[in-house]
Amino acid sequence: MFLHNPKMMYTVRVDQPNPAFAKMLLEQFGGPNGELAAAMRYFTQGWNEPDGPRRSMLLDIATEELSHLEMVAQTLSMLLKGSPSQLVDQVEGSYLGELLDGKMPDYLTLALNSGPNVLGGGGPRLTDSMGTPWTAAYIDTLGQPVADLHSDIAAEARAKIVYERLIKQCDDAGCKDTLTFLMTREIAHQKMFQAALDAIVENFPPGTLPGNQELGHAYIADSGDFSGDGNADGFELSQANSDWGFELDTHPVTHAAKQQVGPPPAN
Repeated sequence: MFLHNPKMMYTVRVDQPNPAFAKMLLEQFGGPNGELAAAMRYFTQGWNEPDGPRRSMLLDIATEELSHLEMVAQTLSMLLKGSPSQLVDQVEGSYLGELLDGKMPDYLTLALNSGPNVLGGGGPRLTDSMGTPWTAAYIDTLGQPVADLHSDIAAEARAKIVYERLIKQCDDAGCKDTLTFLMTREIAHQKMFQAALDAIVENFPPGTLPGNQELGHAYIADSGDFSGDGNADGFELSQANSDWGFELDTHPVTHAAKQQVGPPPAN
């Protein structure tokens, strides 16, 4: 069950309307690394998670992502319709009052000329910054905790970088404050997912099948010329920063020809 609290998680502020930046911010509303995609990813994982603590964490974070989606939506509305910070202070707790009641007609032209927002009449649209509609294809839930948690950490990292780039493109102090809050929560979520992953004692490799021992430790050096002497820089990087124990193979074709996975065929 969901209950909507009209007071947002963090006070959203925008000092000046900016439809061009609103178009960029759509990336975090309906884009592949945006808040809706994050919420749906973690909900689908949480609803299928039998482990109680992991389920609770996933659903907590998924619900928070919906609150972030609301924050981005209100930021978009302010960027398109105009919102002095003083007005936000006056209506905080009453769901932004006149601002969202459409009583600022002077900004209608700005809203309707803001690209993908034209069909929304100035409201947020579920598209990315290029106008591509949101799609469930953004959700990469696999149903295996280790694989999904790795994906979650990567998703939060991507979202953090997108917010970082938006902040660098923003010269509005109020909007930048909102984006900084959202960016920082992406960092917190990465740490939470990493903690959940670390709590799984046997978390590498994911799944139940171990694979072929020799192939799993071979570093095949494909970067080089055709003399068979592969470049070992990547091997040295892997070997120096991992306890996995790689073995360098500079002759992948020969190796593949003689390598046999599984038991030999019966005569």
